[in-house]
Amino acid sequence: MITIDLIDEILTISAVSTLMYPCCPLCMSHASRVHSHYTRRIMDLPCGGQRVCLLVLVRKYFCDVTTCTRRIFTERITPFIAPWARVTTRLHQIVQAIGLATSGMLGARLADRLGIHTSWMTVLRRIMALPTEAVGQVTQLGVDDFAFRRGHHYGTILVNMQTHQVIDMLPDRKTETVAQWMQLHPEIELVSRDRGTDYAAAARSGAPQAIQVADRFHLAKNLTDLVEVILARCRAEIRQTMQSEEISLDQEDDFIRAEWRPKTEPDEQQVGLARQAERHDRYEQMIELSKLGLPTKEIARRMGMTRRTVERWLLSGLPYTQPRKMRQSCFNPYEHAARELWQNGALSSLQIWQKLQLQGFKGSYRTVHRFIETLPEYSKKVQGSMKFCTAVPENSVQNFRARKAVWLFVRDPDGLDVKEQKELQAICRASSTAMTTYTLAQEFLLLMRQRKGERLDEWLEKAHASGVVEFDRLVHSIERDKAAIVTGFTVQTNNGLVEGKVNKLKLVKRMMFGRAGFELLRQRILHAL
Repeated sequence: MITIDLIDEILTISAVSTLMYPCCPLCMSHASRVHSHYTRRIMDLPCGGQRVCLLVLVRKYFCDVTTCTRRIFTERITPFIAPWARVTTRLHQIVQAIGLATSGMLGARLADRLGIHTSWMTVLRRIMALPTEAVGQVTQLGVDDFAFRRGHHYGTILVNMQTHQVIDMLPDRKTETVAQWMQLHPEIELVSRDRGTDYAAAARSGAPQAIQVADRFHLAKNLTDLVEVILARCRAEIRQTMQSEEISLDQEDDFIRAEWRPKTEPDEQQVGLARQAERHDRYEQMIELSKLGLPTKEIARRMGMTRRTVERWLLSGLPYTQPRKMRQSCFNPYEHAARELWQNGALSSLQIWQKLQLQGFKGSYRTVHRFIETLPEYSKKVQGSMKFCTAVPENSVQNFRARKAVWLFVRDPDGLDVKEQKELQAICRASSTAMTTYTLAQEFLLLMRQRKGERLDEWLEKAHASGVVEFDRLVHSIERDKAAIVTGFTVQTNNGLVEGKVNKLKLVKRMMFGRAGFELLRQRILHAL
């Protein structure tokens, strides 16, 4: 028997359990003797924007098994309602999902919008009640750090590179902590990491049987920073050489040119042409309907026009095909004087406007300028006034910046446009150090892209023999972690997957405003939606 009532804006559903012979939760034997009745008040998911409350009349039974320690028990309504629960299982799961997606306070506000009455603490308790699955077998492990507070406190994230799942988080990034975790998993065969020494030492101590893989992204980043330093150091050499040899990049395109306001804006021209095309098509449609013998009134109705407009178009043809007549303007009496001032050597429209004001002209400067730019002598005079710009030709180093030029050195040459290729060639011609840097950088990146780790020794020798101090430092850095770098240049595995998980972790952490503790953050990451 079920009844439904609306009590205090809560949809209340009264129900009675009809289970004939419930089982004892301990000995699982059937019971038939009723001890008593009581009503369970259970909240459920909202329906139609209304909160829902279930009033379920349940019974207590005697357990007649003499060996059972429980004498009286309440019949169970599982799995819909858990024992002692005050909410249904599905409401419990929904609140957990909201909490995993939005955290505590925001989750409570979202739940209220959805018609679910709960508190932020309840949301957090639901999240923390989620069981954590065992890590299981891990053969390929990805490890990286993340910041609780940048520069002060860091943690460690561990990812299964085969299943692409976060399997654990550690509260710090100490070598001992990570090594202890790895020792619990002797099945690890590969460890993907960044170039930090802490994780390298942890892998050697905790998983000596595993192959270490250094991330290629960090190597490319190290190379980019190195090239930027070299270009910044060589800027003076590049600038002096290019100025002395007058190396420039397509100077005719780089000269400063005057940008006079056009007579009509391009957007206005496009709008005018579109409207003219529309009028012409409507006129053609009108002619076709007229040839079919339709009366003027019917043509006007079908085309959404007035009858007088249709009659005028049919009689006089398509309107607005001729340019508009020049309207009389306050400038007309001063037109001849403005032309004489321009031809007599006035340098700008502003000077002409100022002199016309002395003669009584009341119009604006823009009116004078629109007239001056239509004169045939205008373009010639502008070109003559701009000749002084060509006396000092521009070249690529006038705005040379190492931070911008470095991308010409580390990008794929096939991805550069013509201007970028010319700029790169000019920089390399101007400095032998820049030329050497470009050659070594491209060879290094080619080894990385083509996975030719066996040729890394050859590149290291060339970099050491180049005489560039910065490359010597990079060579020494690579030598310290050479085995992992060679493996990173050979296998397909890289730490990009782990970096993506760290990015997701940062999003979750910031949604909690950075105030959550490690345990809550770990729960949300391990059970992330």
